[in-house]
Amino acid sequence: MSASPEIRVLASADQLFRAAADEFVSQATDAVSRSGRFTVALSGGSTPRRLYQLLAESYAHSIPWGQVFLFWGDERHVPPDHPDSNYRMASEAMLSKVPVPMENVFRIHAEENATRAAADYEQTLKNFFQLRPGEAPRFDLILLGMGSDGHTASLFPDTAVLQEQSRLVVAHWIDKLQTYRITLTLPVLNNSACVMFLVTGGDKADVLREVLETDSSGAHFPSKLIQPKNGRLLWLIDRAAAGALSSNAQGNSPAS
Repeated sequence: MSASPEIRVLASADQLFRAAADEFVSQATDAVSRSGRFTVALSGGSTPRRLYQLLAESYAHSIPWGQVFLFWGDERHVPPDHPDSNYRMASEAMLSKVPVPMENVFRIHAEENATRAAADYEQTLKNFFQLRPGEAPRFDLILLGMGSDGHTASLFPDTAVLQEQSRLVVAHWIDKLQTYRITLTLPVLNNSACVMFLVTGGDKADVLREVLETDSSGAHFPSKLIQPKNGRLLWLIDRAAAGALSSNAQGNSPAS
């Protein structure tokens, strides 16, 4: 059964990223004490960069990096040194500055043929999580953002990948971007112990209202389709992004 989302509205983007960093540290500590490791799928795009910088600069000594295992929720079809690479962004902002063992970092090899890269990454997940046929991995934490069109990871509106139920990782062509994207699928995202959305900026306000407060189709707003089964769904939203939400939603958690 899917849990109701937790909505926390923070007064500013800076406070949002600090709240996200606190969550990351708390969840890392809990997971390592419980199971000896903390498995995370990182988000790309521009929003999480500040979180990664904070984790490296202000929280690094609070995180058991040797037991942290990092994956990616999606990747652009570019080499790892390309300016658009999600891996490059995370590496520059965080990985190059913290003592995480490189053997604990599992990037998507997007410099290869996109379909092959997706198949290889699916096999990586199967091997690491020791999955049986038909199983999906259970990440401790998956970080997600939301685009101004309602997409998340590389699950874009009205695309066939939203119907995928068997594959764990898919490469698909995005017409409006004229490129391939490689992404974890909904069965993986919705099997996570926790999904944490980070949403900032007034340009997201109207779409966020559609996602959180209306009956609009998940096919049109894929972020609506993120509903972890037996997991936690946490939305961290700054005041600007929350501008179109009802007062009840904005009052779900006081701005800190």
